[in-house]
Amino acid sequence: MDIFLVVLLVLAGVALLLMEMFLLPGFGIAGLSGFGCLIAAVVLAWIWLGRMAGYITLGACLVLSGLAIWGFLRSHALDKMALDTKIDSQVHLADNKLKKEEKADKEPSKD
Repeated sequence: MDIFLVVLLVLAGVALLLMEMFLLPGFGIAGLSGFGCLIAAVVLAWIWLGRMAGYITLGACLVLSGLAIWGFLRSHALDKMALDTKIDSQVHLADNKLKKEEKADKEPSKD
């Protein structure tokens, strides 16, 4: 039961961190809960299963988090969420208007 709870906390922590980074904006409840789950998993593994299991759990948390982020970025899930709109319009700046007025001022008047 002890190992099952540690594994469950690690998986929940990684899932919450992924949700926070890619689905939910900001650094909020899901991110803090994810870090809390990962820290709790390492601490519980250290207390219940010993020092070596604590180190293994810490390494597993770091590796799984990195692999999960890398895998999510490599998948094309972000392409479906990203805005991909081409803008073809042009903006006429006030600078062009000023240049036209300066040219008009430089031209001799016909009076």
